[in-house]
Amino acid sequence: MKTLAHSNAALAARDLAHNWHPCTQMREHDGALPLIPIASGDGAWLIDAEGNRYFDGISSWWSNLFGHANPRIAAAVAEQAATLNHVMFAGFTHEPGLRLSEELVRITPPGLERVFYASDGASAVEIALKMSFHYWHNSGQPQRTHFIALSNAYHGETLGALSVSDLPLYRAVYGPLLLEPIVAPSPDWLDAEAGETADDVARRRLGDMRTLLERHAHETCAVIIEPLVQCSGGMRMHSPLYLAGLRALCDEFDLHLIADEIAVGFGRTGTLFACEQAAITPDFMCLSKGLTGGALPMSAVLTTANVYAAFLGDYAANNAFLHSHTFGGNPIACAAALASLAIFAEQPVLQRNLELAAHLAKRLEPLRAHPHVANLRQTGMIAALDLVADKATRMPWPGAERRGLRFYRHALAHAMLLRPLGDTVYFLPPYCIDESDIDRMVAVALAAIDVATDWRVQ
Repeated sequence: MKTLAHSNAALAARDLAHNWHPCTQMREHDGALPLIPIASGDGAWLIDAEGNRYFDGISSWWSNLFGHANPRIAAAVAEQAATLNHVMFAGFTHEPGLRLSEELVRITPPGLERVFYASDGASAVEIALKMSFHYWHNSGQPQRTHFIALSNAYHGETLGALSVSDLPLYRAVYGPLLLEPIVAPSPDWLDAEAGETADDVARRRLGDMRTLLERHAHETCAVIIEPLVQCSGGMRMHSPLYLAGLRALCDEFDLHLIADEIAVGFGRTGTLFACEQAAITPDFMCLSKGLTGGALPMSAVLTTANVYAAFLGDYAANNAFLHSHTFGGNPIACAAALASLAIFAEQPVLQRNLELAAHLAKRLEPLRAHPHVANLRQTGMIAALDLVADKATRMPWPGAERRGLRFYRHALAHAMLLRPLGDTVYFLPPYCIDESDIDRMVAVALAAIDVATDWRVQ
């Protein structure tokens, strides 16, 4: 029995006296936005200080793969913490870091042979951008100072990562601090013209990319892309054909391809890595979130032997890569990642995900008929839809009405964590769920959609 001092309300009050939470207008915690103190986790469930349970339908910002407090990952963390908790990765190494690098090289697309560790996804993007730029500098092409990003892209919130992002919300504030990318149209299949398929959109957008490269390849370091799903940009999805074509264009015009698989890696799209569906190897692959099964912060950038070789030379040449993270390659995080990857190796995770994804698609299908739901879409274990005022025209609700917040609050009141991106509702559950969990998740979502859109609500 929790004492009054440890009630949800008391803990929230203590929190709000000092903490500043991410992506939050803190004043809204005075009433519009609940703040829930979580005491523990159990599989797909989060448990608050008063024992209330919440189904984590978004994997705690897309990171949790095998459930909260997963016993295998927890045991690996505890064992490693009792042996070696940290040593700097400059001039030192350790068995967990060695084993993890070997395993990542083994399971990622062929040709990725070198691993550089950091602490979070945005940092991984920063590393890839700097490595690409520095590669061309070391290769005698210092005029290459630009990057090509896709419209609607999001790659993180540090300044370099934001520079290759294209979300107006961020650029409106931080624009004066950011580099200016060259922006190519997204291959999002929701932009299909009459009669076009997703592959048709991909081909059309590859034509747009070719035009850009003909003008800018000589001054460009790399193209950066979120393979198959632009997650923070509204869960927008594209055909694998675009990835294959983009790889070919980058080879033709001699520039790097950076694959940001931070959100889509480790089984989210139906394959271990999204790039596999186009049978391509990027020059840089950025990984984080699910890398440790969501247990600890960690990221990695994998690259090729060719890129690595450009940084080798005499000390006086000053061509080594100038980047470091205090906790890069942390042994405890490496142990968590190795335990998570062992689950993939020993259990039929990807096959089971295909079954769960098919069940999710089946349960979501009736929502196509809802008068305020548009653009129902899915790639593997990621599904999304948009709340709209008018289905025929796909006209959105006025932003000030905050329909997505209405949805979120109703779902949360019914023990379901589903946090929309604006008015885009999405489902991105952990892999430890079963079909009955999906049924309940979709049922709560449907009721929340009705409430958010004033449909069938008395």
